[in-house]
Amino acid sequence: MTEPLSLYIHWPFCLAKCPYCDFNSHVRDEIPQRRFAEALRRELAHDASRLTADGGRRPLRSIFFGGGTPSLMAPETVAALIEDARRLFDAEDDLEITLEANPTSVEADKFAAFRQAGVNRVSLGVQSLRDDALEKLGRQHSAGQAIRALETARRLFPRISFDLIYARPGQSTTDWQNELSTALDLVADHLSLYQLTIEPGTKYESLHRRGELVLPDEDTAAALYDLTGETAARHDLHPYEVSNYAKPAAESRHNLTYWRYGDYLGIGPGAHGRLTLNGHLHATRRHRAPEPWAEKVEKTGSGSTDESPLSVEERGREALLMGLRLMEGISEARFTERTGRALADCVDPMMLRACLEEGYLEQENGLLRATPEGRLRLEAILARLLT
Repeated sequence: MTEPLSLYIHWPFCLAKCPYCDFNSHVRDEIPQRRFAEALRRELAHDASRLTADGGRRPLRSIFFGGGTPSLMAPETVAALIEDARRLFDAEDDLEITLEANPTSVEADKFAAFRQAGVNRVSLGVQSLRDDALEKLGRQHSAGQAIRALETARRLFPRISFDLIYARPGQSTTDWQNELSTALDLVADHLSLYQLTIEPGTKYESLHRRGELVLPDEDTAAALYDLTGETAARHDLHPYEVSNYAKPAAESRHNLTYWRYGDYLGIGPGAHGRLTLNGHLHATRRHRAPEPWAEKVEKTGSGSTDESPLSVEERGREALLMGLRLMEGISEARFTERTGRALADCVDPMMLRACLEEGYLEQENGLLRATPEGRLRLEAILARLLT
């Protein structure tokens, strides 16, 4: 059977670089809209042709415009890429088309045009509903703008999600309870709630290294995580992944492709992919810098810098790292189908037994999943579990 495909389209430009962000994002005085629109369309056509030649037209499950800040794209570019994708692949009837957006007034004014272009799900980078926190996070919008953007999005899009960052410096459980309760009164069907982490190469890393930025300790962070789940559940939003909460059937189908270790095509500067080609799963990567990527596409049709088949060991490791983030866990049958290796052969048996005995993991009916206690310690568990 042909593995369904998800499509990720990377728009690399932002108004400003946030101090906590390690994504492939770039600030330009003037964004070369036409050049990058043409390059994205050309790269999409190039890879679609190659995939079709390899195994026929692929079913298309989802499209995700990520970044960077995709809401800085011209709506006509978004419309053209959606039209191209529908023409080049066999789009499923309920094709999910998500666009990430920031809630500045300039971007919110384009929401209606994005909806007309075919976007049916928007993901807003709100990050906080407190003006003082937004300033420290380097965001370009106010809390008031965020609320107005959410209200506009709810009128226009069938599905919306937004992001918040918690476990910020000095944040108490009372502070987070109040902010989260306000957010949940605004939510539609999906919410992404991320603990602040210090990423290499960011401004926050420099501040943290100098002792000028201090995160909550482990006990406080754990309490904030527990509070997050309890408060979301009272609004009928339940965790289906470590940091993502949704009402029933409102999960992000695109992100589930990643976590279930499905096939996805990534185009645009720095985009990664996992594609079945010639019967083997390949890792793909595009040139990271925007202008060299565009030049490469203009010359060859693709900005690819690396494409290599993954070994069974690499596939097993990736499938475990992604799948244990999900509340549903990992299907052992699906794991073997995608990796070519039994799940039991990819883990340290003594560590697995210890995690099962301590109640951090559970294994039954052909599934391996993390318990709530295990999800609090998932990074440490994975570091020792993988062989």
